Amino acid sequence: MSWLVTGAGGMLGRDVLARLGDGAVGLTRRDLDVRDPYAVRAALSAHRPSVVVNCAAWTAVDEAETSEAAALAVNGTAVRHLAEACAAAGCALVHISTDYVFGGDGSAPYAEGAVPTPRTAYGRTKLAGERAVLEVLPERGYVVRTAWLYGAGGGNFVRTVIRLERERAHLDVVDDQRGQPTWSADVARQLVALVAADAAPGVYHATGAGDGTWCDLARETFRLLGADPGRVRPTTSAAFPRPAPRPAYSVLGHDRWRAAGLAPPRDWREALPVALPALLTAGR
Repeated sequence: MSWLVTGAGGMLGRDVLARLGDGAVGLTRRDLDVRDPYAVRAALSAHRPSVVVNCAAWTAVDEAETSEAAALAVNGTAVRHLAEACAAAGCALVHISTDYVFGGDGSAPYAEGAVPTPRTAYGRTKLAGERAVLEVLPERGYVVRTAWLYGAGGGNFVRTVIRLERERAHLDVVDDQRGQPTWSADVARQLVALVAADAAPGVYHATGAGDGTWCDLARETFRLLGADPGRVRPTTSAAFPRPAPRPAYSVLGHDRWRAAGLAPPRDWREALPVALPALLTAGR
């Protein structure tokens, strides 16, 4: 099985390549502009993958509110071109999506089949990409939603907390948004297992099991660092106003993993201490 990873310079793309090893080709944004359908077809023709993992995305949530057309070009239109190229080449596509396709006003984990109701421009553009994959590749298309990603290969909340623990006596962190901290290396493992098992196509949720708030995550990070979690003080989203509203509840369900005979992602509190050494090294 041969793999091609787009957006290979990002945090998740790097972990996917690390998981796959030498048998995969990674193309960064400089190598391949996914907005160019001719370049996409040429890349698939040159590398002849059996599986494409699309980690390329517009991830600037706030900027999408004023640049929705530009975000849609990457998160929606480009994904359709990529799906069409995969269909023509006869290869599978694993597309990475987000919890932002949901409204964030739930109180129980969103199932894979729940109706998306995005509240932000970013969420709308990511939903467009999901629909493109499922429409164009009904037999070979996977949509893998994730959320609250952290890892060694890019900037993220956990790495910021590690830095601020050294710099500040106290840290005020939002405690009214509930979600699932997710190690990017765990997502890489899940999606590789998904394809290797020849699981049914469709939507899967690759987020850390359990849930917590950003304040919970910061306090757990402090604890693992040997610092006093009490130095992290809870606050509200109103204290940090942003152009795009953040979901108050973005916990995702994992039933389709079990239906496919695969283990769902582990609890985020189990993953964080395993991930922390690499994050500490990356921060130096």
